[in-house]
Amino acid sequence: MTLLSTPCDDATAQRRSAVRSCRLAALAAGTLLVVFLMSSGSSRADAVARANAAYARGDYVRAVNILTPLALNGNANAQAFLGFMFEHGYGAPQVYVAAADLYCQAAIRGNPFGQAMLGLMYDKGHGVPQDFILAYKWLNLAAARAPAREREYFLRLRNAVASKMSPAQIAEGQRLAMLWTVGLP
Repeated sequence: MTLLSTPCDDATAQRRSAVRSCRLAALAAGTLLVVFLMSSGSSRADAVARANAAYARGDYVRAVNILTPLALNGNANAQAFLGFMFEHGYGAPQVYVAAADLYCQAAIRGNPFGQAMLGLMYDKGHGVPQDFILAYKWLNLAAARAPAREREYFLRLRNAVASKMSPAQIAEGQRLAMLWTVGLP
C-alpha cells in the first residue's frame, strides 16, 4: 500500500474537524470585525462603513479597493480590516505575510482588533514566526483596549494561548504588554 492510498483514519477526521474549526473562527472573527467597524469613530468612518457594507454584500473586491488607500494613509481600522481580507483571501490573494504586516500597523496604532488578529497570527505562525509570548502580549493588549462586548472574546483567545505556555513565558508576555505604548511595538 502506498502513502497515497492510505484509508481515511482518525488523523483525516481530525484535519476535517480542524478545517471546520478554522472556518468557524474566521466567521466569528468576521462578525467581530463587522461589529468593531460599525462602532469605530474614525474620521474616515464613512469610507470604512462603505467597505463594511460591500463586505456584508459579499463584494470583497470593492471592499479591498475602498480600504487600500485608507490603509496606506494610516487608518488603523482600514489596516485591520484589510489585513482580515488578506488573511482569508476575501477580494485579495490569501497572503499571510501581508495580513500580518497590516495587522501589525493597526496594532501599533492601538487598534484592538488588529492587536488580537496579530496575536492570533503569532499563535499560528501565519506570516510571522510562531511565538506564544508575542501572541499573549498582543492578545493581552487587545483585551485591555477593547470595548466591553469584545473584551471577553479577546480574553478567551489570550487564555487559550496561555494554556500552551509556561509560567515564565506568561510572565514575559505580561511584561512586554506592560512595557508597550501606542506607536512603539
